[in-house]
Amino acid sequence: MTDPSNALLRAPAQILFGAGSLDALPETIAALGSRVFVVVDPFIRSTQLFEAAMSSLADAGLRFEIYSEVVAELPVESVEAAAVVARGFEPQVVLGYGGGSAIDLAKLVALLVRQPSPLSLYYGENLVGSDVTPLVAVPTTAGTGSEATPVAVVSDPTRELKVGISSPYLVPRAAIVDARLSMGAPASVTAHAGIDALVHAIESYTAADWTAPWSTTLPVFVGRNRLSSLLALDAASRIMRNLRTAVASPLDAAARDEMAYGSLLAGMAFGGAGTHLSHALQYPIGALSKTPHGLGTGLLLPYVMEAALPRTIPELAAIAVATGHSGGSDESLARDAIADVRALTRDIGIPPTLAEIGITAEQLPRIAELATTARRLVTNSTLEPSIPVLMSILTAALTGDRSGLSR
Repeated sequence: MTDPSNALLRAPAQILFGAGSLDALPETIAALGSRVFVVVDPFIRSTQLFEAAMSSLADAGLRFEIYSEVVAELPVESVEAAAVVARGFEPQVVLGYGGGSAIDLAKLVALLVRQPSPLSLYYGENLVGSDVTPLVAVPTTAGTGSEATPVAVVSDPTRELKVGISSPYLVPRAAIVDARLSMGAPASVTAHAGIDALVHAIESYTAADWTAPWSTTLPVFVGRNRLSSLLALDAASRIMRNLRTAVASPLDAAARDEMAYGSLLAGMAFGGAGTHLSHALQYPIGALSKTPHGLGTGLLLPYVMEAALPRTIPELAAIAVATGHSGGSDESLARDAIADVRALTRDIGIPPTLAEIGITAEQLPRIAELATTARRLVTNSTLEPSIPVLMSILTAALTGDRSGLSR
């Protein structure tokens, strides 16, 4: 085992956070190049703030091309199509502006501008070379944390679940996080993005401890470590205190700011520590149910926490204390943390069971089997990544009966 004091942080070289930080976009981009390929969500393209941002790039003498054909869940053919357009423009910088899909697409375009297709060459971990077009990320939702992570996820029709491309070289060079861009987002978008950010925080905080030896090539997800834990605990506290308000009051500036900050911290935490079982199980569940990613991870999170309770009592107790609980044993506090997450998911409209999103008992064995193929996720849990363990979580999540999970 390695020294428990080990720490790892993968993050942008520059992070600008705060209301008005978008004003620094021209200077941030100009430091990296003058030809900019802009990847933006189609419904964001016509917003006043985006139009003002593009005007500021023009005023700074930057040349840019806007690409807004961002498809949800990123089918691999849409990524390849975007890369063809980008290569024709020959950008020196790629700007990802929007939600997680837009920023993930920008990451993969930045890769394919300089490295050969097909995208399948890079499925998995550490298969991306160092020559990636510099990327600036501007998130408009508080959820994926993609502005700070080494991961992009695509849908491939030849596979039954989403595919991750993970490499430190996919971390954006700069992230500009201005909570004004998320103001007024619909309640469902805020809920699904925000609960996914909470999953990132809690799963990175409860991941298996780092055991990989120092080597020339570390896994992208090394497990829980000192830096990831510091970031994840702060993220979990901020998100749990502010997500209800952000969903119920979409123009609440303070809640939006805290959610943007919490999502950023959670992204930085899981960019090194990684996530685990909620994500591993959601990949096949999302493919089957066609439901949003955050809805699925948020639905699964309380069941995964309950199953891992015996092995994560100190961590879950710390989350409870960080969100205002005190007194009682560590186990009692840990159960408070799980109860708080269950209540939060209910209050923001996350379905409580898999049955409510159309999953059936007959589908569970195949879901468990597919989840085990996401090795970087299932092996990052404190639980044994076996079919029986995954089936126990899935069965509880299907019915809502948690009684046998934490035995």
